[in-house]
Amino acid sequence: MARVYDNWERLVRATLKREQLRAAGQGHGRTPIGIAGAVPPSLGKTTNIEAILQAADEILSENPTVSRILCEQAYSMAQNLDPSSDGRGVLQFKTGLMSVIKQKLAKRDGGRIDRNRDIEHLWEFYQRYKRRHRVDDMQREEQRLRESGSFSANFGELELRSLEMTRIVATLKALVEVMEALSNDADPDGVGRLIKDELRRLKASEATLSAELIPYNIVPLEAPSLTNAIGFFPEVRGAISAIRYCEHFPRLPADFEIYGQRDADTFDLLEYVFGFQKDNIRNQREHVVLAIANAQSRLGIPVEADPKIDEKAINEVFLKVLDNYIKWCKYLRIRIAWNSLEAINRDRKIFLVSLYLLIWGEAANVRFLPECICYIFHHMAKELDAILDHGEANPAASCVTETGSVSFLEKIIYPIYQTMVDEADRNNSGKAAHSAWRNYDDFNEYFWSPACFELGWPMKSDSSFLLKPHKKGKRTGKSTFVEHRTFLHLYRSFHRLWIFLALMFQALAIIAFNDGTINLDTFKSVLSIGPTFAIMSFLESCLDVVLMFGAYTTARGMAISRLVIRFFWFGLSSVFVTYVYLKVLEERNGRNSDNSFYFRIYILVLGIYAALRLGLDLLLKFPACHVLSEMSDQSFFQFFKWIYQERYYVGRGLYESLSDYCRYVLYWLVIFICKFTFAYFLQIKPLVDPTKDIRELVRLDYSWHDLISKKNNNALTIVSLWAPVVAIYLMDIHIWYTIMSAIVGGVMGARARLGEIRSIEMVHKRFVSFPEAFVKNLVSPQTNRLPFNRQAPQDSQDMNKTYAAMFSPFWNEIIKSLREEDYISNREMDLLACPSNTGSLRLVQWPLFLLSSKILLAVDLALDCKDTQADLWNRICRDEYMAYAVQECYYSIEKLLYSLIDGEGRLWVERIYREINNSILEGSLVITLSLKKLPLVLSRFTALTGLLLRNEDPELAKGAAKALFDLYEVVTHDLLSSDLREQLDTWNILARARNEGRLFSRIEWPKDPEIKELVKRLHLLLTVKDSAANIPKNLEARRRLEFFTNSLFMDMPSAKPVSEMMPFSVFTPYYNETVLYSSSELQKENEDGISILFYLQKIFPDEWKNFLERIGRPDSTADAELQKISSDSLELRFWVSYRGQTLARTVRGMMYYRRALMLQSYLERRSLGGILRTSEYFIVYHVVMDILFIYLFLSHLFPVPIVDGYSQSSIPTSQGFELSRESRAQADIKFTYVVSCQIYGQQKQRKVPEAADISLLLQRNEALRVAFIHEEESGATNEKVSREFYSKLVKADIHGKDQEIFSIKLPGNPKLGEGKPENQNHAIIFTRGEAVQTIDMNQDNYLEEAMKMRNLLEEFHTSHGLRRPSILGVREHVFTGSVSSLAWFMSNQETSFVTLGQRVLAYPLKTRMHYGHPDVFDRIFHITRGGISKASRVINISEDIFAGFNSTLRQGNITHHEYIQVGKGRDVGLNQIALFEGKVAGGNGEQVLSRDVYRLGQLFDFFRMLSFFFTTVGYYVCTMMTVITVYIFLYGRVYLAFSGVDEQIVKQAKRYGNTALDAALNAQFLVQIGVFTAVPMIVGFILELGLLKAVFSFITMQLQLCSVFFTFSLGTRTHYFGRTILHGGAKYRATGRGFVVRHIKFAENYRLYSRSHFVKALEVALLLIVYIAYGYTGRGATSFVLLTLSSWFMVISWLFAPYIFNPSGFEWQKTVEDFDDWTSWLLYKGGVGVKGDDSWESWWDEEQLHIQTLRGRLLETILSLRFLMFQYGIVYKLHLTAEDTSLAVYGFSWIVLVAIVMVFKIFTYSPKKSSSFQLVMRFMQGVTSLSLVAAITLVVIFTDLSIADLFASILAFIPTGWAIICLAITWKKVVRSLGLWDSVREFSRMYDAGMGMIIFAPIAVLSWFPFISTFQSRLLFNQAFSRGLEISIILAGNKANVDV
Repeated sequence: MARVYDNWERLVRATLKREQLRAAGQGHGRTPIGIAGAVPPSLGKTTNIEAILQAADEILSENPTVSRILCEQAYSMAQNLDPSSDGRGVLQFKTGLMSVIKQKLAKRDGGRIDRNRDIEHLWEFYQRYKRRHRVDDMQREEQRLRESGSFSANFGELELRSLEMTRIVATLKALVEVMEALSNDADPDGVGRLIKDELRRLKASEATLSAELIPYNIVPLEAPSLTNAIGFFPEVRGAISAIRYCEHFPRLPADFEIYGQRDADTFDLLEYVFGFQKDNIRNQREHVVLAIANAQSRLGIPVEADPKIDEKAINEVFLKVLDNYIKWCKYLRIRIAWNSLEAINRDRKIFLVSLYLLIWGEAANVRFLPECICYIFHHMAKELDAILDHGEANPAASCVTETGSVSFLEKIIYPIYQTMVDEADRNNSGKAAHSAWRNYDDFNEYFWSPACFELGWPMKSDSSFLLKPHKKGKRTGKSTFVEHRTFLHLYRSFHRLWIFLALMFQALAIIAFNDGTINLDTFKSVLSIGPTFAIMSFLESCLDVVLMFGAYTTARGMAISRLVIRFFWFGLSSVFVTYVYLKVLEERNGRNSDNSFYFRIYILVLGIYAALRLGLDLLLKFPACHVLSEMSDQSFFQFFKWIYQERYYVGRGLYESLSDYCRYVLYWLVIFICKFTFAYFLQIKPLVDPTKDIRELVRLDYSWHDLISKKNNNALTIVSLWAPVVAIYLMDIHIWYTIMSAIVGGVMGARARLGEIRSIEMVHKRFVSFPEAFVKNLVSPQTNRLPFNRQAPQDSQDMNKTYAAMFSPFWNEIIKSLREEDYISNREMDLLACPSNTGSLRLVQWPLFLLSSKILLAVDLALDCKDTQADLWNRICRDEYMAYAVQECYYSIEKLLYSLIDGEGRLWVERIYREINNSILEGSLVITLSLKKLPLVLSRFTALTGLLLRNEDPELAKGAAKALFDLYEVVTHDLLSSDLREQLDTWNILARARNEGRLFSRIEWPKDPEIKELVKRLHLLLTVKDSAANIPKNLEARRRLEFFTNSLFMDMPSAKPVSEMMPFSVFTPYYNETVLYSSSELQKENEDGISILFYLQKIFPDEWKNFLERIGRPDSTADAELQKISSDSLELRFWVSYRGQTLARTVRGMMYYRRALMLQSYLERRSLGGILRTSEYFIVYHVVMDILFIYLFLSHLFPVPIVDGYSQSSIPTSQGFELSRESRAQADIKFTYVVSCQIYGQQKQRKVPEAADISLLLQRNEALRVAFIHEEESGATNEKVSREFYSKLVKADIHGKDQEIFSIKLPGNPKLGEGKPENQNHAIIFTRGEAVQTIDMNQDNYLEEAMKMRNLLEEFHTSHGLRRPSILGVREHVFTGSVSSLAWFMSNQETSFVTLGQRVLAYPLKTRMHYGHPDVFDRIFHITRGGISKASRVINISEDIFAGFNSTLRQGNITHHEYIQVGKGRDVGLNQIALFEGKVAGGNGEQVLSRDVYRLGQLFDFFRMLSFFFTTVGYYVCTMMTVITVYIFLYGRVYLAFSGVDEQIVKQAKRYGNTALDAALNAQFLVQIGVFTAVPMIVGFILELGLLKAVFSFITMQLQLCSVFFTFSLGTRTHYFGRTILHGGAKYRATGRGFVVRHIKFAENYRLYSRSHFVKALEVALLLIVYIAYGYTGRGATSFVLLTLSSWFMVISWLFAPYIFNPSGFEWQKTVEDFDDWTSWLLYKGGVGVKGDDSWESWWDEEQLHIQTLRGRLLETILSLRFLMFQYGIVYKLHLTAEDTSLAVYGFSWIVLVAIVMVFKIFTYSPKKSSSFQLVMRFMQGVTSLSLVAAITLVVIFTDLSIADLFASILAFIPTGWAIICLAITWKKVVRSLGLWDSVREFSRMYDAGMGMIIFAPIAVLSWFPFISTFQSRLLFNQAFSRGLEISIILAGNKANVDV
């Protein structure tokens, strides 16, 4: 049994130490060890078991007996808490703990443990432990420090001491708790009495003993902390004082417990009254304190001893938090919860703000219902008001439960949540129709009507709001909108666009048919647009009525009344207008000029209606008139306004300023002019004459049985001509928008100075201007103490020096970060580093990479000099950096020599420099000096500096003295002219010292840091021979420096001091993606032998070399060696992870914000004593500036030596900023980073690697917070385990272990809607600040960009139109575009949109939305209005953009800013890209159905609506229209070919000489939209790369077949967008974010693209073949090819792009393997549980799941009927049928088809089913074979059937068979009931096999040629080849190189 226990204990220990091994050597604290790390949450929640076990581990080696006592007590506590071990993991924990107790802590000699003296052992150890660690002294010192408020300047030492003290206190608390538990059994007169005395003493001193152990988030409110200086900031102390409990507040009960060591405050009253959870109280207490403190800091830091908060700060927070509530009350016309702002004091304001935030903080999913929260707040605020007026505090009646307890969650939130759960259950995981259940918006919109107050307070459980869903089959009443799945939403939402286009087309066509003449008849014809407008408006009102079905029972009566009124109004007006217009036509046709009665009435009616519409448009949409419409209270006007535009709570005031309005109106007017000019002259007018002629042709001989056109003026022929033109007309406006967007965006980008610095050479040239630009833009006035506006010419050098001194700390930190990220080497870091410029040299010292080799080049110029001094200097000054280098070298040598020598030596230096300076002034330098000797002088001086670089010793001192004497000899006797040489040789003082040996015998070795830096810099300046023109070499480092330096010259708000800046949070949702690559993942090889590490080493060789250099390893270090040392292994994992799309990369990038703020705050030198108020500061500031200006002026009147007379010691440096307590505290008060790891709790319970990796990130980043949803089993009721859910926030504690900060209980499982927004919603309560930046976990950030965050946040206070911004758009850089061609294409496409596209959307169009991260939200604005995303299931699948919709509808303003960027990863493989685009397209399909799009489409003015449409769902509509146009065009051509009309028309055109007919039939088809969508990309290239690079990049992209890729993407978007609107099925598609270079199997590609691309491409190919076979043209086959070229290109792209862009797609061995895999998959029968990846049958069944509804089946049936056209047309073209056009021919073809099907069925009949009559079946197959051969032979011999007819028949029957399959799938239940389903499946398998072979055959043929595979590799990886990388090695695999 002992062996079993030993094995179990070994297993437990190994498991529990896994996290410790992962984090070996890292983190700011140690990791949890032993059994302490495995306490189940159900035990750790209510006990201190974990702390006790941690203490046991601490003292195990010191005293095993006491450690055993602690473990046993922990076991007893666990047993008492859960005796039956029901909790998750409890049994395993107790078993493991018992094993540890028995095996490790018991006596080894087998003796019995004496537990009678345990309490004595424990007491004795406790006493010894306290004495050894001087606990009493530590307590007294802590109390003294707290009282004095003074701290050690060495914060690092203080922090280490505090951490050590915290560990000691934690152990002591565990000992005390165990002693207290065991004291009852101790001797009351002995140890027991001593323990009780000690316990009483400890209670009195508890404050100092445990202050550091109380967990806190940012501000230690429950207990003061020595290691956190935030609590000592005056504004924080003032905020804490502001919420403190006052005497006039209602008295709390005496037994009310105050948590922590603090005074009572307002939150304690709210907790008692309303029953809010304690952690919600703690969370929002900190939230309010920080909000008030930050508001105060912007007004000025309090300087009083007892800081007070200004009333303005309280009002600011109050009005911002409650702004939505105030607007809600105003909208509903109800009285707010307080009389007026002036009537309530500051305490009441704080109470109301706190109450609102507490409601919001505990509302869980109800946070998505902002107006519901307003309703709750409204009633609770009234209750609070009544309670505050009483002397005693009493619980609120609304929150008292049946048991008498008080619980806000149970009484208020839970009933609402439960109703939402019941509704969410009805959506059937997103498969149910949206109209069948209420989503979040439906619940929220209940509160948009005064009728919501019928709900009562407390809420009535039988109200319609809390009504449970009806039984299955019955609809739930929606609110104001029903999301029916139909394309008709496009017309309903944007009917103004479609009516406008229809009216313009009608008008242009009428003018064209009237030969372009404008007369009265033409005018009367054009007036036909009146009936058209009325009828189309009536259709829109009909749709309003129909699509509101499902909401009539619950919608507001006013809304239904409006629908009815509009329906009858538009119905009657359309009838009336049409009738009158018909009468007008009768008058015109009567040709009676006097009879114009109806015409006058018609004109009058149209005029009145137009005037009314125009007036309403002006009042409601035109900015200047909108105020009038708001002020007007006339019921008549309000009625028409209400009819014209629905009134919602959202969507009011959607207008912009007049100037903005004029800009986007002008933008669209230009587009309209271009579009309609093009449409009239190139689309409509060319078809007018042919249409007239075709209509008049009466003798057309149709070659088939015509049913319509023959007796109807050839109607279908005309339709086939006009249909493609109309389709192009509808969608080409997007082409014109794209072109206009590119032009305007390019001009705006140029004006914004984008792309000015686009190469590293430009960085070099303009570096001189960087410091001034940096200081003026990125340095706050508090640091930037310079009189910028007073700069005089004479002090420019001093100013530049000061600029450089302030710039250098920031620049060096940027360079340091590049080195830490391994983008540059150590040498490059030294060359790029900027000198501090704080020394006494007045010259600006520039980085060495600008000056390297310049001295040597200058010496060469001097050696070649044959002219004057001025000429030499002019030649040097042609390179300004050469001039800088010469000057710096000259004065630095002087300064160095002065520091080294004294006495006679210094006199010699002074004399030499005086003579040289005089020569320079006289212009005689070339005479004074022998320039030919300069190389010799430099060689002597570099020998001296080389020695001085080393550490001092006697031998080096002698060598340095000798080197200095050699320098003296060379200068005196070789460099100087003969006259000077003689003067120096005869100089008595110098000669005496030289003769006595005293000259340079002793030197002062450099000890001052400034002199050391000077020596090192001089040595490098004189010795570096290589040019640094290519520094840095790394492309990413170059790009970052280029963008950063370019952004310094762009317009941005000036930076505020950190203490006054807007606080913000960064928020990242995470689910289950990669956190950190494990060591095994790095080494794991794919099928080609490629590991991730090997791949990255080849792709990033320079970064790999820099990494090895950073960790001190040689370049030849093997991978296995790195794994041997844990620290190197961990660094390797991070190196790889930082190059992937991992959470680790994102966290590192976002934590740069904190680092930047710490640096900026440190350089601003804020002290805890506070600084002056802003106004006072500027007074002092200007006085100081005046003094400084006078000093600078006088210093130029009385110049001083350039070395000694100047000092920059007042300029702060960045040394030690990371250890500054003030800087850390200031950064924490302004910045919070929360990662919402939704399932982190489950990951920890399952011990998955991701949990350990997240824990490691917490340890490495002290400011990082992780929020997650914790799930607990709370016991079984009715044989069902009930679960409780908690939203938790954790950080790393001193042991490196997760420390729970907040734990807020939720009403249930929070995931009711889409996962990501629900994940964001549960954790957003833990964010802080006024702004929040939403960051995906595939993003990155850079230190240099983080420095600009202060500037960006100031945009919230900058004018951007009528409204302040609510979302700040930020530029993205896609960092995944540097390897493969596909990644490059995707990167360019994305970059074009996130730069130029969004630039134009934000300004001038004012329709930018939130398209994803990394936008910065106005946090308070959005959390009080529903959050930063929407979460309703499926409809909000694209959750991000709905935040933009919501923000715009609620009068927000979304801007875009390009002076700052954030990195972002994108999908890099074709399959990943296709899945991503499918997800986005599906999301846009759902947007079409949404109420947000409907309201924006209705409430925007016309021009802004156009911008909104064409940049959201309209883009996908136009994309789909592009493909539909191809279908319309080809089906029209095939119709002409089958009917024979094309041949008849051409022949008659030739007969009558009508060339217009011929031209109409042979007009070129419009080039695909993809060509035009590339225009913005090209303009972006030109703007940011330059013209030549742009042309080269574009040509390269074309050569790499980017057109194939974009055409393929066209099909992806079309398929998923169309299918989503037709059938639904939009869902989150996990694309994977790994490194994709693996070969994708043929079968996998076929499964993914078969229905979206291959089927459609083959259909188009079939149309083209039929058109070529039966179409007619007089110009031969060439005309056919030219006419259909773009269509053939689309076919090839859709069929073969997945294989063209598939690595190793044409390698023969891979092709063979793919064929085997394909056939295995195709023939595998499948079964229950078999996935589609393994079996064709399972995949085929999965592909049919989208057809669920009757409406969908009907639509699929209609669409499938088009395939029958082929058979109908071809059978009349056979030689067999001759010229017979009767229907009998077509009927006979169906008989033949049935016969063929029967034959197929006979031959494919299952052997299993025919086992009983197998002989008969084989006989039948034989007879059928013979009969079939005989029949075909006889038909060929005795009839006109030709071989060509046989192939034509196949061409006819293939599409018919596909139509039958589609219909059978659509009506699956019917077919299955008929017993035909197996046959349908076999037919489908045959079709898929045929399609696969058609695609596979060309691939197999091309795979025979080896050069094809090489060409493909070059095509796919051209970027990598350009960087000299061995992609062939990566593709071929590493297995062949293992032994090399």
